[in-house]
Amino acid sequence: MYQEFNRVRTFILCLLTLYLFMASSPHPVNGQEDYYKGKTLRMIVGFSAGGGFDTYTRAIARHFGKHIPGNPNIIVENMSGASSLIAANYLYRIAKPDGLSIANIHGNQILNQVLGRPGIEFDARKFEWIGVPVRSPGACALTAASGITDLERWKASKTPVKLGATAPGDGAYNMTAVLKALLDLPMQMVSGYKGTTEIRLAAEGGEISGGCWQWDSIKVTWRKALDAGAVKVVLQMFPKPHPDLPKVPLAHTLLKTPEQRAIYQAAVDDANVLTRLYVLPPGTPRERVEQLRKAFMSTMSDPNFLAEAEKAKLDLDPMSGEEVETLTKNYFQLDRKILAKLDQILK
Repeated sequence: MYQEFNRVRTFILCLLTLYLFMASSPHPVNGQEDYYKGKTLRMIVGFSAGGGFDTYTRAIARHFGKHIPGNPNIIVENMSGASSLIAANYLYRIAKPDGLSIANIHGNQILNQVLGRPGIEFDARKFEWIGVPVRSPGACALTAASGITDLERWKASKTPVKLGATAPGDGAYNMTAVLKALLDLPMQMVSGYKGTTEIRLAAEGGEISGGCWQWDSIKVTWRKALDAGAVKVVLQMFPKPHPDLPKVPLAHTLLKTPEQRAIYQAAVDDANVLTRLYVLPPGTPRERVEQLRKAFMSTMSDPNFLAEAEKAKLDLDPMSGEEVETLTKNYFQLDRKILAKLDQILK
């Protein structure tokens, strides 16, 4: 009888201990839901309103919250400047690591850090990556009026083909500069345009022949000219042909040496994959990181989000936060000789 009494007493004490632990724990069982309930999560876009980054983020924001336990309110803020460098620095230095601030920045900022570019106030290795909604292929689109309507005509051109580009450090600049340095094609880079809209307008006015930047942006912003045949895509920059461009030549097939391929891989293929990054501040609690990573990927397969993306003609080819983290680490392991040559090309 006494032994039975001890067993019962021990059992009751264990239950009481478990209850007290759960009641006092800073992470109760329903803590994940409790944390976001009634809160507002900011999605900070490193570019101005109305552009590709802003369009993707606002579409994601309309569906993201319902995949986060507690269903927080989602707001979108624009913090433009220096190809999202201002937003990246803000997230690293100022934003609280509380899981309530996510920035949408350009993946080229990782490469800019590796190359030691000025203005970098962050260490990309310490960011917490959420994911990428689309691995953005690059493409070169030229006006039919320029006479360069396919790669063979480009190769045969008697004069350098003028391609517009943005400022150094931006994707359109990097892609164009690398192509000019590595490919045996007659071309002249005309840089300094504020954005791809200005490049399009300059091409339509005959100032330049066209430009090279993300295909998911080109096909939306230059849709009418593409449909009318006034603009032709003559080259694409991606590991394999994009479904929209099955017969357009791949730039990497024109490379001749392992060194050229390594430079191209870092500055074009990998950079394009990481173009539209979503990221959390360093020090964000692991449970928040995992929670938001899961919610992001769930959003990417949400039927309502997919329907909205299709209607807006937004390409989707998502990459998880874990994949982004691995690719980011690869940048910091690049051979110094490759980095030195890449540095010279992109200056």
